[in-house]
Amino acid sequence: MTTARPAPPTATRGVLVAPGRLQGVDVARALALLGMMAAHIGGIADEVDWSDPGTWSAVAHGRPSTLFAVLAGVSVGLTSGRTSPPGPPAIGLVRARLAVRAIVVVAIGLALMALETPIYVILPTYGALFLLVLPVLRVRPVWLVLLAVVCAVVSPLVAIAVAPLYAGAGTWEVQLGLVYPVVTFLAYVLVGLAVARVGLEGRRAQVALLASGTVAAAAAYAVGNALAPVPASTGLAFPGVPYAPDGSSPSAALAQLFLSPRDHSSSIVDVVGTAGIAVAVVALCTLLVDGRGRTVARIAYPLAAVGSMPLTVYAGHIVVIACLPGYPDSGAAWAWFAIGSVLFAMSWRAFLGRGPLERLVAWVADVVTAPR
Repeated sequence: MTTARPAPPTATRGVLVAPGRLQGVDVARALALLGMMAAHIGGIADEVDWSDPGTWSAVAHGRPSTLFAVLAGVSVGLTSGRTSPPGPPAIGLVRARLAVRAIVVVAIGLALMALETPIYVILPTYGALFLLVLPVLRVRPVWLVLLAVVCAVVSPLVAIAVAPLYAGAGTWEVQLGLVYPVVTFLAYVLVGLAVARVGLEGRRAQVALLASGTVAAAAAYAVGNALAPVPASTGLAFPGVPYAPDGSSPSAALAQLFLSPRDHSSSIVDVVGTAGIAVAVVALCTLLVDGRGRTVARIAYPLAAVGSMPLTVYAGHIVVIACLPGYPDSGAAWAWFAIGSVLFAMSWRAFLGRGPLERLVAWVADVVTAPR
């Protein structure tokens, strides 16, 4: 019995296009990566004041990392059958390969942490989340969303219960589970998996996802800003941990715990709001890019190239930061990193195809799980 090989990527007037690949998803990944770079080195504002355009850069706090996590779920869904995941025994091989990929991603994340940059590395949590969703690969989208809702509801409780365990902990321990809480970010991955299972190819699905994500985010932030406005003293707050100022009444503290719209607060409002934004961004990118012809493909190619090798670009920018004599923190530094990432990704993809770390992860997964 022979198995047909998938068709190789084809060049369309200088644009490398992989058959069946959703270029809009790659564009969304690029936005997440560039947003995370802005949060790391962009010298962005601390809080958004919509009356002051100079503070609008603060939207990069929290949202790019959650978009990255939602896209992790989308990636798992796309690589495990899209809208129709396979049954046994094929699903067993899919789970095995994803598990190996997750372990390699965790190892890469730990190596990046060893560089001791002032960046909280998301990759160890990212890999752990891959492992956690393996049992639900064949679960229906509606149940995936309900599981995500459960995670969102218990997220602030778990975060505040776990935080005391990190008292006096070192940088490594803080990065492993506190800054990127597993339960909180599991909600994002489950939402992304549900999005992939619903389908991103059809226009109706894209419009429905765009609308639902926008409505969910708008409703969440409206409730949060009305019932639990962000306190003025959030400079004392720690990423991933709920926060209420000293002297808060029990009702105010409870509101901050569950309904705070503060970024990285792990509240229900934060999880629902940022997840809604992420779903809307993914849907909008696929709506604007996929199936729109060669001209749109050429325009989107620079961002799509970056998004096609997220592991390489993410790890690369941390390695570059570690090699610099001083820590960059300005809009100009972000611009140089963004331009460098785009030029590198375009050149690599045009001449060599898959990104180097993506190729390494795939090779290890294939070798380990190859049938004997």
